[in-house]
Formats: sequence, structure tokens, C-alpha cells
Amino acid sequence: MFESETATPRQWVLELESEYRFEVEAGSSCAITLVKGRAEVFGAELVEGKPYVFGSECKAAIFTWLGCTIEMTLRKLHGSPVPEGEPEGSTEPPRVLILGPENSGKTTVCKILVNYAVRSGQGWAPMLVNVDPSEGGWAVPGALSAAAISGPIATCSTANPLGSAATSAPTTLASNALLPFAYWYGHDDTKKNSLLMDRLIRNLGMHIDDRLGNDPEGRTAGVIVDTPSSFASGPGATTEHRQKLIKACIDAFQINVILVVGHEKLNVEMQRAYGSRLTVVKIPKSGGVVELDRSYRERVHNYQVHNYFYGEVIAPPPGVKSATQGGETLTDLNLAPSSTAVNFSDLKIYRIGAETMAPSSALPIGAARVVSEMQPVAVDPSQPGSGLLNAILAILAPFHTDERERYDEEILDLNVIGFVVVTNLDIAHKKMTILSPTQGSLVGRTALIGSLEWQE
Repeated sequence: MFESETATPRQWVLELESEYRFEVEAGSSCAITLVKGRAEVFGAELVEGKPYVFGSECKAAIFTWLGCTIEMTLRKLHGSPVPEGEPEGSTEPPRVLILGPENSGKTTVCKILVNYAVRSGQGWAPMLVNVDPSEGGWAVPGALSAAAISGPIATCSTANPLGSAATSAPTTLASNALLPFAYWYGHDDTKKNSLLMDRLIRNLGMHIDDRLGNDPEGRTAGVIVDTPSSFASGPGATTEHRQKLIKACIDAFQINVILVVGHEKLNVEMQRAYGSRLTVVKIPKSGGVVELDRSYRERVHNYQVHNYFYGEVIAPPPGVKSATQGGETLTDLNLAPSSTAVNFSDLKIYRIGAETMAPSSALPIGAARVVSEMQPVAVDPSQPGSGLLNAILAILAPFHTDERERYDEEILDLNVIGFVVVTNLDIAHKKMTILSPTQGSLVGRTALIGSLEWQE
């Protein structure tokens, strides 16, 4: 079936306190224009008369408090208004931990809270923390990160779930002013190395404390922490594993409010454990939450990594002109990554612990690990089975200049300054080809490999 050169727009009138939910199919896009009234996407306000483009299987909703009219121009869009009759707290700055099971809408809650904060007119820039390594945040899947949000988080694509970072996108765009701080976990499953997760969460908390200690306004704006579903429930998510990482978050980010999304048992658990000293609130799961399967999540990971290196321009539907992408014009959104051949010796690569490691409880009685879960192990690119081909590598910040402070696991406490992908290995000539978002020397750099791969 051939697409026509123009697409017929349709208008929808939304009553007060209602929303229009939609899903964009793979390979399609849609443009939504606020014709009149006021409306928002996860708390980010729409500008009247300006088309907003959505793509890459984006799932979102247009909400209005006072009523509005929207116009849509689309290819293959599924959507429907909310069914009629469906229903919709200290002087300390809020430090909110959001917990909930898979497909409960935790990230949506985070975005709404952040967007309302930056729209309040108080000049607030709340700190948004992402400790879900499967989500990608401002970087690529496998990272734990945080960023101060000073403007509305745009929603137009799954490739940028929390907005774009200035380090990997055109800095001329207002929405790309984010400067995240990240650590590399290297896996999308929190159970892969829970000791490393615990340490990185606490590292992230110390960084935020240091930053907010010199920023009274930032401290007043508060902290909002998005968590993975394994903190609530799921296959293999033992109570001990969950409680340990939840406690790490509460301690590291000095949490004073816990929001539990749509999970009564978890709410009771949190009330018993922390209700005496923290505010624990259960909020209902939105009726608009979409169930996401594994294949969809894998496609989203691909979108996110591709976007990190190449940027993303969503082609608007036929006939739509002067559209915006996340509130920005559709210009200068493409990147020009660099593909460079480097010597094996130019880059020092490490893996944390063994590539596959059984839990301590599975070891024979009296047996001890040969490799610690937290031990950096050097990776030799010339050895078969190195796992480097198509691997995502995190390039780390330089070691501390004071040699007196060096310690065995210092590499675990170095933050990430960027990501590259190994696209080719030439063992005979001891060279490898590296794809990087920008040109720059990797000589003398240190990198970490995890279990995540990507290829075009």
C-alpha cells in the first residue's frame, strides 16, 4: 500500500480533566497540534498552533485540565479518549523515591512531577535520578545517571525518554541543555551484579550531595528518583535483593517520600519498613499504562543507542510543515559520528567481575570466588572470546591525580564521560574500529565493558 502525499488531519475535543492516549507504530509518525485551549504531554505544556511530532513507537497521552481541541495528522495511529467516568504533603525539600512493578508508569510519574516543578514559576531545577539500567536515561542502557532539569522534559520518542544530553546532541537546542552525570553498570538487569548496583547508587548519591551542597536553589527544588521494576517484584527479584537496593537509594539520596505506584503488597512492605520515619504514599496505576513486551524493549534499546551516536529526526506525516520535535524545530538534529581504527594498546579495557557469575549461595560449601564481583579484570582484545565485537564501552573520566589516593577498586568510582562501540576487530594487526559520537583521541583512556551490545 502506497502512502499519499498528504494526510487528512482529524480534530478531537477533549473535556476538562481528560486525556487522549495514543501509540505510534514502528516506522510511522504523527503530528499533534493544540488548536485551542491548554494541554500538556506528561506535564510539558504544548504551545498553541505548533505541530509536535512523535515517532519511534512512542506511547504518550495529551492531557488537559480545562479542556482543549487538538488536531492530529498521522500514519497508522491507535488512540482513544479516556473512557467516560474513569477516575483521575514538611518544610524539607521533597526527595522522592518512586517504586512500582513493571508497566506501572513510574517514569511517567517522574516526568509529570518534574515538569510541574519547572512550570511552577519558581525557577526550580529538580534533580532527576535514573537508577534503572534498562531504561537508558540520557545516555544508553546500562547507565545510572542524574541531571538537574531546568526546562520541560519533551516527549516525542522512546529514544530520548528523559530528554537529550548536551554531550551527545546538538547544543544549539534548548532541550539539549542537560548535563547528566553517569556511572556505568553495564547490564540491563539489576540482579546481574547487585553489589556493583549498590556501590554505584551510593556514588551517585555522594555526587548529588556534593553538587547540591553548593547550590541552595537546587537543594530547594528537590530530588526525584526513578527505579527499575525489580525493586518491586519480578522473576528472580528476591526480597533481600530488593530491600538492599531500596535501602541504598533511601540512604544515598536522603529520601523523605516514597511513592508506590499500583502495588498494594509493596506499599504495605514500605509502610512497615519506613512508615515511621518517611512519608509513604500509594498512588493508583494509570488506566493508560501500556503493557510492554521484551521485543518492544529491545527495539527501544536500539533506538536509544542509535540516537546517542546519530541523533534522530522524526519524519513528519505528509502535508505537515513547520513541525517541532519535542518543542524544537526539525533542523540540526542529525549527528555525524566518527569511525576510527585504534591500536589495541591505545585503550585499557576492563570488565567488572567474571562475565557470568553465579550468586555466592550457588557456590560449593567452603568454596571461594577466584574473581570478586567487584574486581576489575583486564580484557585482552587479541584473545578469542573477549566479547568486544559490537560491545558498548563506557569511556571513564581520568584517574585522580593524587597517586596517594589510588586503591584497587578506584575504577568503580570513576564516572562516565562518553560511550563508544567496537564495530570491528583486526586481531592480526592488533587494531579495532571504534564508533564514537565525536572525534577525539582514545589513547591512554580507560573503558569498561558490560554485557550490552549494539550493531547497526
